[in-house]
Amino acid sequence: MAAMQLVGHGGVDQLVYKTDLPLPRPGKGEVLVQVTATAKNNTDRKAREGLYPTKDKTEVTSFQMGGSPTLTFPRIQGADIAGRIVAVGDEVKEERIGQRGLLDFNIYADQRRDINLTPDYFGHGADGGFAEYVVLPSDQFHEVKNPELTDAELAAMGMCSYQTAYHMMTAAGVKAGERILVTGASGGVGTALIQLCRIVGAIPIALSQKDKAPALLELGAEAVLDRSEMDAFIDRVKEVTGGKPIDAVMDLVGGEMTSQFIDTMIFDMNQRSTYPRLSIAGASGGNLSEIMWTRIYLYQVQIFGVSHGTREEAEQLINWIRSGQLKPVLHAAFPLSRLREAEEYFVNRNSNYLGKIVIVPDSQWEDQGAPFALS
Repeated sequence: MAAMQLVGHGGVDQLVYKTDLPLPRPGKGEVLVQVTATAKNNTDRKAREGLYPTKDKTEVTSFQMGGSPTLTFPRIQGADIAGRIVAVGDEVKEERIGQRGLLDFNIYADQRRDINLTPDYFGHGADGGFAEYVVLPSDQFHEVKNPELTDAELAAMGMCSYQTAYHMMTAAGVKAGERILVTGASGGVGTALIQLCRIVGAIPIALSQKDKAPALLELGAEAVLDRSEMDAFIDRVKEVTGGKPIDAVMDLVGGEMTSQFIDTMIFDMNQRSTYPRLSIAGASGGNLSEIMWTRIYLYQVQIFGVSHGTREEAEQLINWIRSGQLKPVLHAAFPLSRLREAEEYFVNRNSNYLGKIVIVPDSQWEDQGAPFALS
């Protein structure tokens, strides 16, 4: 089969396209999926470049929560997999063959449904979807029939973004009627957060580029604040909230902006009815922030670090996808053989970028990818 292998930490030159790899075989409780589309995520780049330091800020390492590295080379990346089951292993019913579905991308350490303490994922700790075929756990490949969704659109709603977004909200206890600041709002997690806030009845206020405001408003944002104008940020927040503080911040940016995001929640504690809450699941603006801890404990700011999510959350998201309550935000598709180009486009994304990029095997390109190619 054809696949793109990551052969080491580094630049896009570490991605090597192969056409002669052996077809994987499903084992007990597994299914063989013919991949039709796989969404790209920032974690693909960060894992490739070794940008997950947890002790020394200069450390080059992969994502590892279980005590030892699980990213070994060569590795096929790609977590958000859509496709069709073409074979099943032992203890999997044969009627599953032919089902179209979407992967819950986590590699769970145990069967607990309510917690995920040592998250790993397909495309990192096991081979993923940047290939023509992949073996996956049967119980994590969820059937999604919805004929109005193309396979590329289905992949664009993959769990890496949507489950991360939902776990940010559940960790912070986001409720109906609350004002939620969504940073990095134009990316995969940000656009998921806007939709999920509306589903639970919360009010999303987006931070993004000015020229992306129309699309984000159409998606469900109550207002869009221009991230290039961070001076007097609290005043701009007050203008869109009627002078009230933000209830919770869903932060994908980090860096020097984090302190300003906290400011939006604590400028008038007399108007609050809940503790200020910050969920963070990214650091696109920088991995280090300077925060006065006196402001954190005196104002009782609760901080939640979020990576991945739980089985319960994944199943809820699948139900919302099946019911049509969640919509894909698909930016473009690239053929698998041009993954290097897709990675460079992703890093250097232009002002028109909104949502997800999906990668489609060359053998599936005409049917699944070509309609979404960049013009």
